[in-house]
Formats: sequence, C-alpha cells, structure tokens
Amino acid sequence: MNVRVRMAPSPTGNLHIGTARTALFNWLYAKHHGGTLVLRIEDTDTDRSTPEFEKDIIDQLKWLGITWDEGPIRQSERLPLYEKYLKQLLISGHAYWCDCTKDDLEAKRKSMMEAGIAPRYDGHCRDKKVQESANAVIRFAMPERALSFTDLVRGKIEFNAALIGDIVLAKGLQSPLYNFAVVVDDHEMAITHVIRGEDGIPNTPKQLALQKALDFKHPHYAHIPLILDADRAKMSKRNSATALKEYKDAGYLPEAIVNFLALLGWHPVDNREVFTIHELATVFDIERAQKAGAVFSLQKLNWMNTHYIQKMTNEEIAQKIGWEQSEKNLKTVALLKSRAQTLNDFATHGAIFFALPEYDASLLAWKEMSPKEIQASLKRCEDAIGEGRGADIPKIAEHYGKGETFWPLRVALSGQKESPSPIELLNVLGREESLKRIQHALGKIITHDKE
Repeated sequence: MNVRVRMAPSPTGNLHIGTARTALFNWLYAKHHGGTLVLRIEDTDTDRSTPEFEKDIIDQLKWLGITWDEGPIRQSERLPLYEKYLKQLLISGHAYWCDCTKDDLEAKRKSMMEAGIAPRYDGHCRDKKVQESANAVIRFAMPERALSFTDLVRGKIEFNAALIGDIVLAKGLQSPLYNFAVVVDDHEMAITHVIRGEDGIPNTPKQLALQKALDFKHPHYAHIPLILDADRAKMSKRNSATALKEYKDAGYLPEAIVNFLALLGWHPVDNREVFTIHELATVFDIERAQKAGAVFSLQKLNWMNTHYIQKMTNEEIAQKIGWEQSEKNLKTVALLKSRAQTLNDFATHGAIFFALPEYDASLLAWKEMSPKEIQASLKRCEDAIGEGRGADIPKIAEHYGKGETFWPLRVALSGQKESPSPIELLNVLGREESLKRIQHALGKIITHDKE
C-alpha cells in the first residue's frame, strides 16, 4: 500500500501545540512507511480563517522541520468539487434540503431533553421535498444502524447511527461544512490513513456513513490522545501556553519541541528519551500510541531543551541568540550554558555582563557585616585583582571567611545576590571591568555610610 496521510489545520488561530503534535505524528508515519504527506488548509470557516493564521501555521511547521510532499491545498479553492458531490447526494436521496428554523430546532431539542432523549434532528424535512433557498441547509439522511471501525490505536469502536440524527452537510451548495468537506478531500486526495486527536472520534461515524453513501473507500483511522494540563484537564490558554509560537518566542529549540511532542502520547519499544526527528521516523509505530490522555509537563520540556542547549557549541548558541562571537560573548555563553533552560535565559542572565544593574548598598553586606568590614573585604579583592592575583581570592576567603569575602564581591560584580560564582564572574568580566565594578561598590559604601 502506498501510504498517504494528511495534516489538516484550520487557519482560525496560530498553530496549536496539539495540532503541531498531530502534524508531527503524520510526518513520522509517512516517513516511516515511505509514504506521502499532504498539507491541507481547512479554511471553509470563512468568518474566522485568515491569511495571517495560515502563514503562522506554515512558518511554524517549517521551523519544526516538518515538510510536506503536496500542498498547501485550500478547501476554499475546491468549492466546485464539493458542489458536485452535494448534488450527487441530493439526487441519490442520501441528502435533502431542510428549512427548519432555529426556533423549530430549539423547540425540538428542548422537547427531547424533557423526554429524556438525547437531542438530535428527527428527520422532519426528509420527505417534505423542500426546495433550495437562502434559508435552507443540506442535511444527510443518517442510516439507522450500527456503524463500526477498527482504530489503529484503540481497537474496535462501535456507534449507533440512529442516535446521531441527520447532520448538516452544507449551508448551501457553495458552503460545505467540516464533515462533508473532509470526506470528499480524503477521497480525492487518496488518503489511506487518518491520524488525528481523539476528539475526532465522534465525527468518524458521520464520515463513515457519508463514505458509504458516496461509494468511497474508508481510510484507516488512528485517534491519538489529547494533550492535558498538569491537572489532567484539556490543555487551554487559561492554564498554559497553547500556541507553538509562544514556545518558539520563549527560547525553546525546534529539536527539543519535536522530541518532546513525539513522546507526548507515544513511546518507543525501549526507554530511550532522546531522538532526532529522523531517528524518530525510523522507530515510529502508530500502534504504540497510548489511549489515555498525554499530560504536558513543562518540567520535562525544560529538561529536554536544556539537553539540546548543552549539545550546542558556544558559537552555535551565540549565533542563535544574535550575539557577536567576541571572546567575552563566548565566555559568557560558556558560563551560562549549563544553567540555561531556554535561549532567552542567555539574555536574561547574561545582561549583568554587559551593564551593571542598579542595586542598594545594603545588599553588599554578608549577614551583619558593617560598612567598614565590607570596605575592607572589597579592598583586599581589589588589591589582589589589581596585582594580577585574582586566583588568590579563594585563599583570601579561607583566611577572612568565605561569606565575608565572596558575598560582597559577588554583589559588586553582578549587582545581584544570586549569580555565577565571583571567580566565574571575574573570568568573564576581565580585570579592568571587575576593578571598575568594585570601585563602584566602594563608592556606594562611602555614600551609604555618610547617610
């Protein structure tokens, strides 16, 4: 079988992290089987779809390294094709025009709920021979029988189609809706496998019934688990970042995101955790996807991103974050590399090497040190550095006290109570800049003492 899969995002928002994972799974499946990946832009929702969102989707997929063999194919450019199949269903009697109003439908819904019946359309217009009009929609006559399919992840799934009711296929011959357009596109594009989130399961019996009515072959289905928040609720903007762009802007590497997403709801045969995208394609088996929801762990993503940062050379990191590859910049990168979880951490934690932040003189004191004691401690360090004996500062600390020596020096050099060690700071800042910052601190002590 020539495997053909598709990724089918809707350009109604920036690329969602869940959609990115679905795209990745389809890419991996296609690569593993030597198949074809189609990019289909499902933009029939004309009110919410925008070119800007489509651009974001394409840009973010490329950033991840997910490429496609065909497309992008836009549903909005295929309206004559949908009209052809809508007319076919109308002629065959599998579809019909319905002019029930919103009030009519709401009244039916309430009546069914009061009777303890799951609300659905009751087929009122099936035999009325309603004519095409601006107020009429096209409904599909759902068969009243059991429908089933074998999911590659979940096994056999059965539905009672009679409980679904007659679904709306289109708001008019030029306005197809999701379930109909998807069925037509999957057929016309010869899609053999549909890999999507488990929230697509309720749509599957509708699509199966449509495929049978149109004499289309059923593709194989694989429904992967939803991505959940730490509290095991469906991932939402309220509790966490959901757009892939947010993670890119936060300084996460595409290699780390790909690796993380691949293991979010899927696991290899062994316990290996680190893969390149091409290594993943070699071992990927959709049947190893889990059924239960996949919990998004920011801690795990940070660990993985740290791993990939540490694998990069200092020069590569400098290029990524837009720093000139000067000796000082590369030293700064080397120092921060083991501490950085994201690329943004280099700018955040590295700022102290390019400009001393403002700080209060009181921060220079270790515990109950007096201004004179702070001054004396910094003077000892200043003399050692000025004489080229910066390496002797640990010996000075052993004699006069580590806290009493290192704390004032750390604050003088960084303006912060938490930073790399004073010795590391000295190494990056260099003799001249270090002396300048110590003298600045001494000036603060004199001023503070006078006050």
